[in-house]
Amino acid sequence: MSSLYQQRKNVIILVMIVFMAVYIIRLFYLQVIDDSYKDDAMRNALREVIVHPPRGLIYDRNDSLLVFNEAAYDLMVVPKELHDFDTVDLCNTLDITKEELLKRLDKARKYSPLLPSVFEQQMSKEDYGYLQEKLYKFPGFFVQNRTLRSYPSAIAAHILGYVGEINDAQLKKDSYYQMGDYIGISGIEKSYEEELRGVKGRRMVLVDVHSRVQGSYKNGEEDIVARQGSNLWCTIDAQLQKYGEKLMANKRGSIVAIEPSTGEILCIVSTPSYDPNLLVGKQRSKNYTALLHDSVNVPLFNRALKAIYPPGSTFKLANGLIAQQEKVLNRNTIYNCGGGYRIGSHVIGCHHSGPTDLIAAVRSSCNTYFCRAFYNTVSNCRTIQEGYQIWKNHINQLGFGQCFNTDLPYESKGIIPSVEYFNRKYNGSWNGNTIVSMGIGQGEVCSTPLQMANLLAIIANRGYYYKPHVVKAIGSKNNPNRRYAQKIDAGINSEYFEPIIEGMKLAITSGTARAAAIEGIEMVGKTGTAQNPHGNDHSVFACFGPADNPQIAVFVLVENAGWGGTVAAPIASLIVEYYINREIKRTEVEKRILELSIK
Repeated sequence: MSSLYQQRKNVIILVMIVFMAVYIIRLFYLQVIDDSYKDDAMRNALREVIVHPPRGLIYDRNDSLLVFNEAAYDLMVVPKELHDFDTVDLCNTLDITKEELLKRLDKARKYSPLLPSVFEQQMSKEDYGYLQEKLYKFPGFFVQNRTLRSYPSAIAAHILGYVGEINDAQLKKDSYYQMGDYIGISGIEKSYEEELRGVKGRRMVLVDVHSRVQGSYKNGEEDIVARQGSNLWCTIDAQLQKYGEKLMANKRGSIVAIEPSTGEILCIVSTPSYDPNLLVGKQRSKNYTALLHDSVNVPLFNRALKAIYPPGSTFKLANGLIAQQEKVLNRNTIYNCGGGYRIGSHVIGCHHSGPTDLIAAVRSSCNTYFCRAFYNTVSNCRTIQEGYQIWKNHINQLGFGQCFNTDLPYESKGIIPSVEYFNRKYNGSWNGNTIVSMGIGQGEVCSTPLQMANLLAIIANRGYYYKPHVVKAIGSKNNPNRRYAQKIDAGINSEYFEPIIEGMKLAITSGTARAAAIEGIEMVGKTGTAQNPHGNDHSVFACFGPADNPQIAVFVLVENAGWGGTVAAPIASLIVEYYINREIKRTEVEKRILELSIK
């Protein structure tokens, strides 16, 4: 009996030991290994507040401030910390509906029940002050300081770009961001996001049961100081940009001006445009929707970078260079113009007639001359395919049919068709005359205003260019942006530019571009009229000046404005005059352009 008793006693003791061991192990795990309960307790007393750094400022090339920061506030919510609160009061305070409130809370819970997310963005100082008085009534909510972009001059909207809330796809790509963070969406803000955004900081604060901040945790020992983003100096001349936008008011089109010796963009105008301040603050979403759906003006569309047009007669300059490089002609080669280029019964008309050399052809913009030059270039090989590919290689090297891939986002590459395209289109049966209209900038060829401005920079430099770009220095004005400092050979011998330039000089003094003449500045220019199947032709002009020491190359396209010499040429010359002289003496020309409205 005693033996049985002893066995039972041992079993009971063993069971108790096992239970005690399990209890001790569990207690050790909870207190030493598992931090979840500790974290929950700490979370009720501590809050990690992300400190968003101010974005870097943006200056123009002359130190004028283009973009700065203003204080703003975001209302944040931590779903797990929510308790019963007066939803009607919060809705009235924020001026939102209850449906919107529930929708935002649901979005926050889906993002994370433990992490804070933005509930109301970009509140002003006044709105924040009103909310702060009653924030204790809404447990689980707190306010986080932010900054908003501000644009003192309201210019260069397409180039500066704008900042918006990050989307899900962007969140997955970069762990730096959390839901509700802002990121550069377009322009410089997008291209230089990593430089502008800075480095986030952190503050650990003590809060009470009503989520009211009681002070710093450990006197800030665990805080991390935010680091402001790098400042940028862009290549834009703010005064020239403002003047260009003024000239293009009530018109559709673009201006691109480049400093040939560096590839720095001096101004880049696309109209219609918009005030960049519209895409800042609480009304950003509403304003963006209105701009996006403005199908008449399409103000968000950057015509200078994305619009593609037949370049018209300005493209003859490229074809004249290529024809010389391929030894198809030289400056003394004469073609006779009988008032047009004939292909069977079809005639490409020309207002010029008589024997013409290369210089005179540029001066008078002779269609016949450049049709023959193009035909002879692409027909100068065993097959049309081989000849066209040689021409295409040259035109690509001059910057057409491709993107420059610099700090100008969302750039179009234009259209320079491939050999395969023409083989498919014409079932392999085509020749130089089939595509001869490309010789005068019509037909299948299309380019962007940026590409045409770059061609003028190549001509001004007599054979090379630097990729066009819009940021001059990063972090300090003494820290130049060297990303685009490589000189690019355009593939044309320097001597072949001289007859082209001589013809362009004559176009200003006695040819089609007399409206672009400026007293005291020797101008080099070429008019163009780009055919438009949807309405009146586009007015086009390309120029640089001064001729022997080029400081600025300009391309202007004004939609539906007709001849290049009537509208685009005076606008381009006014840009050159203003940039070089900083004043306009041809006030009558300026007045006519400012008063001109073209729909």
